[in-house]
Amino acid sequence: MLRFLLGLLATGIIITSFGQESKKGEKVKLPDPKFTSKVSVEEALLNRRSVRSYKNEPLTIEQVTQLLWAAQGKTAGWGGRTAPSAGATYPLETYLVVGNVTKLPVGIYKYDPADHSIKMIMNKDMRQELAKAALGQDFIHQAPIDIVLAAVYRRTTRIYGERGKRYVHMEIGHVGQNIHLQCETMGLGTVMVGAFSDEQVKKLLGIEAEPLYIMPVGKK
Repeated sequence: MLRFLLGLLATGIIITSFGQESKKGEKVKLPDPKFTSKVSVEEALLNRRSVRSYKNEPLTIEQVTQLLWAAQGKTAGWGGRTAPSAGATYPLETYLVVGNVTKLPVGIYKYDPADHSIKMIMNKDMRQELAKAALGQDFIHQAPIDIVLAAVYRRTTRIYGERGKRYVHMEIGHVGQNIHLQCETMGLGTVMVGAFSDEQVKKLLGIEAEPLYIMPVGKK
């Protein structure tokens, strides 16, 4: 174990456990997701609605981990994920804007499906700025978290050419529905937001990938 930890230190990779004070650039290992629930797929489909009003209550780290896994979590040893991807190119990046989650400091995080962890890229509550970038849609600010899904098109277009962009847009729909249905199993609400300034969101997150969805999540 000591040799393993020293190896991580040598590479500059630090993995902390959730509940500890995370710092910019550090990875936070998330708790394992659950693979069963008391809500059937049919019930989730029946009750799924776009929700733009949320209770002023925090989410738990367990709820957050479940949502991130539903979006892009690994489901196979070779790297297969919860949503289908053309040629297994996986062009999507998942960002988490945290404002009110128990045991998780505010900030912007990037999800890593490989080891089911998140890395802090900014230690500041940016929900209000994100709402402004989304044409003033204030429910984005009011939600405890916002999930931002962005695309690196070249991962898919290098194989499929220009048509690969269509495949990326198909994939974002799969991921969005996954998050929607997972929300229903936990009594949470969300909505898919596509109205925002691409450049403002990219600048806010400090990314080059193209943002496609903002999904605020909170208790209904």
